Amino acid sequence: MPVLFAWCEWIEQTAVATAIREGLWQFPLLETIHLLSMILLVAATAALDLLLLGLAMGLQPVSKLARRLLTPASAAFGLNFVTGSLLFASEATFLYSNPYFLIKIALIIVAVVFHWIVLRIAPKWDEAFPMPAGAKLAACFSLVLWIGVVGTARWIAYVV
Repeated sequence: MPVLFAWCEWIEQTAVATAIREGLWQFPLLETIHLLSMILLVAATAALDLLLLGLAMGLQPVSKLARRLLTPASAAFGLNFVTGSLLFASEATFLYSNPYFLIKIALIIVAVVFHWIVLRIAPKWDEAFPMPAGAKLAACFSLVLWIGVVGTARWIAYVV
């Protein structure tokens, strides 16, 4: 992985990454936006998960709620990607070997692929009552993934 580490060294030395790292307000502002957009993303996905578990939103069709939540969740994910990329650039060599960062990225990839698959299956659950076991299992797995993302994100800073 020497090529990847060399890329991390290069990106960390760019003008943008240096400005974020050394500026007074850039890193905290990006971190705040990153956190707020993560809250929106997790809230939107958790709302759908709670519907699948039968714990919220009554008897709304799954596909209707999924479509309604997809816009804010997608916007939040995009904002998370942009701010996360900028934050990564400012400390790329540290994050390169940070196990919590690597786990977080892996969990995000799994979550995105998983939700892409679930959104294609969700219309089959529109008329289901009670929700099928597969829907409830999907909701539990989604919640575990996003809790894992948030938890590992918090631990990134504590690696020495």
